[in-house]
Amino acid sequence: MNSEKVGWVYSNMFLEHDSGPGHPERPARLRAIVGALEKSGLLQRMTPVTFGPAEPRTLEMVHDPAYVGLVRMACEKDLGWVGSMDTGICTRSYEVARLAAGGIISACDEVMAGRVGRAFCAVRPPGHHAEAYKAMGFCLFNNVALAAQHLIRHHGLTRVAIVDFDVHHGNGTQHFFEERSDVLFISLHEHPQFLYPGTGWPGETGRGAGEGYTINLPMPPGAGDEDYRDAFRDSVVPALDRYRPEFLLVSAGFDAAAGETIAHLSLSPAAFTFMTGELAAVSRRHCGGRLISTLEGGYELENLERCVPAHVKVLLGAE
Repeated sequence: MNSEKVGWVYSNMFLEHDSGPGHPERPARLRAIVGALEKSGLLQRMTPVTFGPAEPRTLEMVHDPAYVGLVRMACEKDLGWVGSMDTGICTRSYEVARLAAGGIISACDEVMAGRVGRAFCAVRPPGHHAEAYKAMGFCLFNNVALAAQHLIRHHGLTRVAIVDFDVHHGNGTQHFFEERSDVLFISLHEHPQFLYPGTGWPGETGRGAGEGYTINLPMPPGAGDEDYRDAFRDSVVPALDRYRPEFLLVSAGFDAAAGETIAHLSLSPAAFTFMTGELAAVSRRHCGGRLISTLEGGYELENLERCVPAHVKVLLGAE
């Protein structure tokens, strides 16, 4: 088992998704990440994962078939956006989004087969806002939700944990799993009173069989490294230790960093080092180190160039 290897999911095809002029979710984000990982020498230490686009039936593990068809049609007809005007698309977006979903699913298979121990998926478009029937918040298909469902359906897991530290609440991911106990969803995000999408209040804790398996930790504007350290110490790590996940998925958004104009939090690169280290330690305690991180938000290029290497460096050195 190659537990020391970290898989790398990336394709230049991800650059072909065009959200429109001036859109913050732009190809330059990935160029900045790849450039920073190359410059730091981290990219050369990762193991490329071979992957292809997810088939429509795979997307339908979490998305309604009619919705998958709608996204395909909207892109083929070059309608410019789908779901809401902030979710811009081009003629290539459907295929690129299928490839992003296929990338994280292949990473799951590689980790489960023991060919790599962890993986980082530098994909776009992001996914954590996408719901079963709805595109929103720059997201078309929910990559991390598809990964969790794939692990449960195809690998027989019964306890998958998702930790989302994007500055925006992962409403789509919560939407898929809030009535289930086989997925624990934990989201740290700016308080919904102040930031899109307006969900992720502390009282949202799941429903029915899923009661208690959704944990929302909203942060006030201006929150910084110490606030996140406290949240991890008091809430995130204890909840994960109680749940004892068999696999840990991370929705890695970097837009809680200081200087992001799209939000109002103040994390430094050291905060991402700390959070990644805590999550890697949880994965070692409970699931043999099995952890996959997939890119969500983060829009200021200088922040991506500093924070993503901080995250990946811990993944590489987690052993």
